[in-house]
Amino acid sequence: MQSTQTFFHQLILLYRPFENHLNEQLNKHNLHRAQWTILYYLYHYGPSTNVDISHYQAVEKPTITRTISRLEQLGYVEQTKGKDKREKRIQLTDLGITVYENVRVTIDQFEQEILDGISEEEQLNTIRIMEKIRNNLMK
Repeated sequence: MQSTQTFFHQLILLYRPFENHLNEQLNKHNLHRAQWTILYYLYHYGPSTNVDISHYQAVEKPTITRTISRLEQLGYVEQTKGKDKREKRIQLTDLGITVYENVRVTIDQFEQEILDGISEEEQLNTIRIMEKIRNNLMK
């Protein structure tokens, strides 16, 4: 089997178990991956539009809109006015920031456990490879 085939086969085999285990960790906080990804984005990139978030996640805007609606119901995010009256920006509430930081502790521990035995250099190399692949996909 060619290395490219093995590479992508391993990626596929990794994705589902990772997402399942991640959701187990997030369930402890009554969240799931799609919500966590939005909280992560807003925490690190600040107030954004649904379009910004949908581009970041490479998913359709209606999917983001539904997830943001649920996060609003939970009190984790709120809408603010953008540059003009038509633009709505989403930002974390104080509660959302607190929830993100609390969940981050759980996720940090989970990520450390699954990266056991993998050096920082190997991790950084893998990050660079994943970024290149994503950039090639997004061309």
